[in-house]
Amino acid sequence: MYRFFTYFLLFLFTVLFQVFLFDNLSVSVYLNPLVYVAFIVLLPLETPPVLLLGAGLALGAAMDFTMGAAGINTIATLLIAFARPAILTVLYRREDLREGGVPSPERLGHRVFLDYVIVLVVLHHIVFFSLEALSWSHVLRTVVRIIASSAVSVAGVWLAARIFTAKVIARL
Repeated sequence: MYRFFTYFLLFLFTVLFQVFLFDNLSVSVYLNPLVYVAFIVLLPLETPPVLLLGAGLALGAAMDFTMGAAGINTIATLLIAFARPAILTVLYRREDLREGGVPSPERLGHRVFLDYVIVLVVLHHIVFFSLEALSWSHVLRTVVRIIASSAVSVAGVWLAARIFTAKVIARL
């Protein structure tokens, strides 16, 4: 994988922003933005599956360690890292996937990129909040948390993608 240092900084910034900013926002019990998934979203399209799963494991373990969770982040992050290639083949044209590069709104289109972000974030949040609740007795509350947190997380991931891809495009 090229630009290792750039992606290491992205990993570091997503973890630090999640821990120090988004985890300390207490707007509502239903809003829990998990913006750290931006790291998985913004990995290059040609990332080998083994590296993708390793990055998902490292990100999930780092978030579990900092948040004090017992593997919930790791399970949810590994699932989106595993599902990402399949989601990419469904949403993107083969020519776009063969070219590689960083997925961005400018490069692949705003609508397709937004669909990609929404699918990954919602999948992550369904697993995360279902494991956090671990009960069917509060299913309505869990669904509301998934929807509200997903909306805020998608906005945060979109913003992170715009910032990160602007820096990458400026360097090329």
